[in-house]
Amino acid sequence: MKKALLASVAFAFSFSSAGILMAAETSTVTGHLRDGFCYTIMGAHGASHRSCAMKCAKAGIPVMLVEDKTDKGYVLLPPKDDSGMPADVISNMEKQVTVTGHEFTKNGISYLQVESVK
Repeated sequence: MKKALLASVAFAFSFSSAGILMAAETSTVTGHLRDGFCYTIMGAHGASHRSCAMKCAKAGIPVMLVEDKTDKGYVLLPPKDDSGMPADVISNMEKQVTVTGHEFTKNGISYLQVESVK
């Protein structure tokens, strides 16, 4: 009886874990890195805004990746909890990049957890 119960718990756990892992799909998105505050509030973007965007990203202001084809925006998340945005994100602010990472949608907001930037 104990073996059957243990087997069924292990079986259920394996399926629930698989569901958690599949909840975030890996995506590759090409677009421009934008300062979430200035871009959203004031419409500031482009080469003339690069220095400000880098300062804001270093200060912890959310960084957005705005997809070129659709104008869809993603809030970028660092690779792990309790860490800052990767240096290759900050150094490429206002430039066109391709970001690969795990995509999440919560409460109508799209997020991309950064794995690589090219």
